[in-house]
Amino acid sequence: MVYDALFSTVFARMDPEVAHEQAFRAIRLGGRLARPLTAVPPAPRTVMGLTFPHAFGLAAGFDKNARAVPGLLGLGFGHVEVGTVTARPQPGNPRPRLFRLVDDRAVINRMGFNNDGAAVVAARLHRLRRTAVGADAVIGVNIGKTKVVPAEEAVADYVESARLLAPYASYLVVNVSSPNTPGLRDLQSVDALRPILAAVRDVTERLPQGRRVPLVVKIAPDLADADVDAVADLALELGLDGISATNTTIERPASLLADRATVDAAGAGGLSGPVLAGRATEVLRRLRDRVGEQVALVGVGGVTTPDDVRDRLAAGADLVQAYTGFIYGGPLWPARLARACRP
Repeated sequence: MVYDALFSTVFARMDPEVAHEQAFRAIRLGGRLARPLTAVPPAPRTVMGLTFPHAFGLAAGFDKNARAVPGLLGLGFGHVEVGTVTARPQPGNPRPRLFRLVDDRAVINRMGFNNDGAAVVAARLHRLRRTAVGADAVIGVNIGKTKVVPAEEAVADYVESARLLAPYASYLVVNVSSPNTPGLRDLQSVDALRPILAAVRDVTERLPQGRRVPLVVKIAPDLADADVDAVADLALELGLDGISATNTTIERPASLLADRATVDAAGAGGLSGPVLAGRATEVLRRLRDRVGEQVALVGVGGVTTPDDVRDRLAAGADLVQAYTGFIYGGPLWPARLARACRP
């Protein structure tokens, strides 16, 4: 395809983060057009009490600061999850922090929740919601712990983000599964997770005018099966609306095509891409067996092709998200995958 040739000759030669910034600017510019860049036949579905144009959306990580939502919707995504946003602004980890494994169509990142902070992103979402596109858009907001906040203050940190952002979110996601904030994944243990989710849920259930916002928790593929079950049981106990499965992995599978020196040179960080698909789907199926139809499930991790979308829906996902595939697939890729959501 034309984009593949462009990637191999131009974008692949750029620093990955520079390439991302250039693509991001182009998408923001595209969002100023009067109509979508790509038409996608509707396949509406109701999930968590919300009506989605179709089941396929963009996972958190691409639009951390809610600056390109109209352009992303115009490419064919049915919903956009912005973030991860933290209560305080932070620069993230030092560069370089984003690495391509081109042969695997995979990425290793250790971005570290670089974002403008909850207050700035909330103001931006407030303005977006007052536009014709933003008023009806399905926008998830993914929140995480501020790096400098100690674990014992995590509840208050998440609550502050929820308080600022929930009024403008279609749904809110508590992210305790990124590997790039020290100690964050420790919060996936049920004892640590319960007070965070309970406190955030209290915010999402007590918004002005009696509005409530669905609450989702995002988990890692590296959890043991027993821990996956424990999170599922906690979601049922607390009455959560959804579970997002899964985030990136800290594993470096032997099946990677990239030479080991390239993988080792990239160093620590979360691995994403097709290599993640097997475990992400396995976790999804396990969750569906555990929660039945009482909790919505978002299938994410290694989604690259239309068949991947259909497979996640068949495995029990109510919604499907992707991000890394977008990097390699180009601007026509979201619409291709969205069309796989039709019955």
